[in-house]
Amino acid sequence: MTLLLSLVLGALVGLVVVAFILLTGRLAARLYPPGGPGWKRLLMPVLGATGSGYLLWRYFPGARGSGIPQTKAAIFIEDGRIGLRTVVGKFFCCSTSLASGIALGREGPSVHIGAGIASVVARNLGLGPKMVRAIVPAGCAAALAAAFNTPIAAVLFSLEEILGDLHAAVLGSVVISAATSWMVLHLILGDDPLFHVAGYRLVHPAEALVYAVLGLAGGVVSAVFVKTLLWLRLLFRKLPKWSVWLQPAVGGLTVGLLGYFVPEVLGVGYGEVERVLNGEIVLQTVVALGLLKLVATTVCYSSGNAGGVFGPSLFIGAMTGAAVGGVAHGLFPAWTAGAGAYALVGMGAAFAGIIRSPMTSVIMIFEITRDYTIIVPLMIANLISYFISRQLQEQPIYEALAAQDGVHLPVRAAGESREVGDVMRPVPEELLAGAAAGGALRWLRETGVDAVPVLRGAGLVGLLREGELAVVAGEDRRLEELLPAAGGVGQGIPHLHPDHSLSAALERFGTARCKVLAVVSRSHSGEVLGVVLLGDALRAYGLEVEA
Repeated sequence: MTLLLSLVLGALVGLVVVAFILLTGRLAARLYPPGGPGWKRLLMPVLGATGSGYLLWRYFPGARGSGIPQTKAAIFIEDGRIGLRTVVGKFFCCSTSLASGIALGREGPSVHIGAGIASVVARNLGLGPKMVRAIVPAGCAAALAAAFNTPIAAVLFSLEEILGDLHAAVLGSVVISAATSWMVLHLILGDDPLFHVAGYRLVHPAEALVYAVLGLAGGVVSAVFVKTLLWLRLLFRKLPKWSVWLQPAVGGLTVGLLGYFVPEVLGVGYGEVERVLNGEIVLQTVVALGLLKLVATTVCYSSGNAGGVFGPSLFIGAMTGAAVGGVAHGLFPAWTAGAGAYALVGMGAAFAGIIRSPMTSVIMIFEITRDYTIIVPLMIANLISYFISRQLQEQPIYEALAAQDGVHLPVRAAGESREVGDVMRPVPEELLAGAAAGGALRWLRETGVDAVPVLRGAGLVGLLREGELAVVAGEDRRLEELLPAAGGVGQGIPHLHPDHSLSAALERFGTARCKVLAVVSRSHSGEVLGVVLLGDALRAYGLEVEA
């Protein structure tokens, strides 16, 4: 049932996103015909932003922004509910504003549209909240696969960013939906990559250092972009509520003024990105375009226009990469490739730094260019950019945007840094099978636990509770003598491994219903390495526990 629904959703979302692409492109061609007058570049963004701003304020308040934070909020907070009105509003308001020249992208809105379609279909089929939440990521993947022509990256993005779990149980549905949508896109629009680029390669091993510098630059630019956008958005939110419908016009006016003198700032700018990738724009121009696009995009988004930051992040990254590459090639022409290669890597570095999805970034750049030869420099730059941006702007952009709206999304885990091995204690002699029961009981009460693991040699052979020790405290009994009565001999004794995260350890404490567990080696047939106390695990999180 779920897989069949994923197949149908993939086809339906693919058709809607293709219609979204065609409508936006054809409307933009009518508004900006070749050789059109310059005043249109000033007027159209203002009209488009004002018209869509009024519609967003009056009829479609849920369709503002990129849609990614709203999609995540729907999954984690609202049982996957996204209304049909929001889907319709996102489709038409984004088509209008993007065609008018607003400096935002179509990919984020496409994800919201796909998620909304999945939600509406699933709820109308009578599926429960759990199934609706599970099917929404499939709509996200289908939308991104069609919007970017990147089915693998679409799957990764849905798992890495939307769900924050690369091992999510919905993997099958997400893959089928993305693949189906991608096939629909190819049947209608053909098999062209988003960008056509020349083949690039690593010219000299020392060139890896230049790509590392590019990663550093990408991380700094990413942090500046995110901080500027969040700061401007807070300023707009402080304006009177009656001005909400008019605020998007500020973004339209900003783009219009910049676009009147520099037309390349209008829209998402994929044409200029392809020119940069093929080395057709000079150094001074790419620096200016990168700065102007950063200003235009942050103002457009923070003022409340409907559109995303996927495309602009690629534009800004390409210009950053071309600038670094242009300087490097001028200084070391024999050791470095042309600026186009660095523009390609810069796209991935900016995406990894702004969106904070490094795995998606690597695969996406490969898919949208079909160029594998630059993959190693891309991974180097992405990793450094991701690290630098995290240091300069700790909260990811979508979580920060949601927090400004009073919604606290679950933060994607970068990996649990605290492990059982960090708080493990050595095995005390009182827990050995030949030790006296009275000594084990004293250890239990001194440490504030309620049971003792029993060891014979290096192996775990049982678990004795406080009551079982207390009844023989006055007798000269050994722990091993109590094991048959306690039923603790054999397999299934609760334990931990040293590489378990502390969060997993807390779950195991709850399941075992005791306050101490043995830590067992994974590689040496159950060899006990130490013990962990519940109090020690809690203190690692800054919680003091009474003995």
